[in-house]
This record gives sequence, C-alpha cells and structure tokens, in this order.
Amino acid sequence: MNGVIKLADVTFEILEKFGVLSVSPKGWSKEINLVGWNKYPGKYDIREWDPDHQKMSKGITLNKDEILKLRDILNKMDLE
Repeated sequence: MNGVIKLADVTFEILEKFGVLSVSPKGWSKEINLVGWNKYPGKYDIREWDPDHQKMSKGITLNKDEILKLRDILNKMDLE
C-alpha cells in the first residue's frame, strides 16, 4: 500500500489497513493495521498516525497469537 519509509533507522510499511478507531481534532487517526517493521513480516499494530502516515505515536504491536487472544478476550467482555 504505502512505500517503505525510513524513520530514524526504523523502516515500516503498512501492508494492510483494517480500520480506524477514532480521529483526533488535529486529524491524527488511531488505526489497526498490519505493519512490516524493518523489512520483517507484518505484525498487527494499533497506534495513531498523522493524515499522511508519515508520523506516528507510540503504539502496540501484536503477533497473530496475541491478536487472536485479544479478539477472544474482547468477545467475552460485557461492554454494555
């Protein structure tokens, strides 16, 4: 999707966009994406991105097992 971008010796590529959770008044969006870091296979990633996806906040990355466990935990939660 996006080209490889170098940021202070860290490269990343957004491989797949799954969805936007929210957008701040400044236009940054909190997203769930599959991101390849430093040319490694993609990991599931939750963080805020600027509108051009050139700058990012700190976030969390999850491997497949972790995202599946997160899904199971969320499915069991009573959110009402």
